[in-house]
Amino acid sequence: MDSLAIKKNTNFLMTIEDLSSKGEGIGRINNFTVFVEGALPEDEVEAKIVEVKKNFAIGKLIRIIKASPYRVKAPCPYTKRCGGCQIQHLDYQAQLEYKRKRVTDSLERIGKLSNIQVHPTLGMENPFHYRNKAQFPVGLKKGQVQIGFYAPKSHDIIDIQSCKIQDTVCDQILLIIRKFIEDNKIPVYDEEKHKGLIRHILIRTAFYTNEIMVCIIINGKKLPHQEKLINELIRIPHMTSIVLNHNTKKTNVILGEEITTLWGQDYISDYIGDIKFEISPLSFFQVNPIQTKVLYEKVLEYAGLTGAETVWDAYCGIGTISLFLAQKAKKVYGVEIVEAAIEDARRNAKINKVDNVEFFVGKAEEIIPQFYREKGIKADVIVVDPPRKGCDERLLETMVEMAPKRIVYVSCDPGTLARDLKILTEKGYKVEEVQPVDMFGHTMHVETVVMMCASSEAGKC
Repeated sequence: MDSLAIKKNTNFLMTIEDLSSKGEGIGRINNFTVFVEGALPEDEVEAKIVEVKKNFAIGKLIRIIKASPYRVKAPCPYTKRCGGCQIQHLDYQAQLEYKRKRVTDSLERIGKLSNIQVHPTLGMENPFHYRNKAQFPVGLKKGQVQIGFYAPKSHDIIDIQSCKIQDTVCDQILLIIRKFIEDNKIPVYDEEKHKGLIRHILIRTAFYTNEIMVCIIINGKKLPHQEKLINELIRIPHMTSIVLNHNTKKTNVILGEEITTLWGQDYISDYIGDIKFEISPLSFFQVNPIQTKVLYEKVLEYAGLTGAETVWDAYCGIGTISLFLAQKAKKVYGVEIVEAAIEDARRNAKINKVDNVEFFVGKAEEIIPQFYREKGIKADVIVVDPPRKGCDERLLETMVEMAPKRIVYVSCDPGTLARDLKILTEKGYKVEEVQPVDMFGHTMHVETVVMMCASSEAGKC
């Protein structure tokens, strides 16, 4: 059956076979692919076709005839409308297995890599309330203040009272801010008209020090009656930082560049392992600190450091992986294109009294070749943790030219990971181990750590 035989507004019965990368169920009608949001593998469903494309159709879930054995009741009442957790209705162990399968499928289909050891996904002991950072848009609907998250593919705010993956203290903070806005008639932001004051609420929590930051993003310079809000917020134990972020631009970017401290410090501190980090409203910091430690320990294991190695950390961010590696390496060089991140990295190195790391601002694909060709700085180990688009091809070429014994690739996208591993294997590197890590439970996102060895080091790496 082709797309011409499948008509819009027609209902079909089907068995769901798989999950898409966005968490939709994948079914087939006579071999024609249909994506059904909310459906799970082994569900038998009735779906209404709402859109037909050349190679696939979109179906709306009408009813579940027979539920998948992996289906569970989602604990969050907002999950269908919010869209933040695409697979909260899937048993957690099944989530971990599907993330492993997604990595394996990408390596085989895109990377043309077979017989690769992909370990079971390292999951969380408790896959709820794991996030240390939340950004809540604020708006108005029918005269009522709305604070929550955007609905999928829109800027409609789903008003929430609680979130199952954020720190529970967020519920208390939002209650205080909501009452403050209503009692004091503080105007909230209308993004279409670019009017109103309060745009977003950013909350950061530190899982190891318990410190809390509240950052209110405003379309202006001052927050009326701010003392009233401060007096309520500081009643919360471990409140450490209350700040304003000023964003007066008509933009979808959440944070502006200017920050005013209302109370306490302008940062909070937290740890990953034994490494301490200072985190400002603008800092990038992994949102799941418990699993970040798991991830970084795997990176350290795969790097196989003895204390004699020179290591390059490409796309180093604020130096989190670099500082972990520095504990076991002779010298670590980190490179990152974002200047503010490198400033944070240097400060974090100073805080932790780590003196065998050096950080540079620039593109990894330009800085690393420059240091290799002009200064002769080679690497025994190269660690890359690129953005979703993967590594620049020039960087991959330089990595091969530098011929490190090991390459440790940290990826947030199985597709671009598989593409880059294919290039590296064609140029003399061998994939030894692949370890998926669940950093974002109840979503389809998966982090992966890969250990590669030079073919000449096979068996010794």
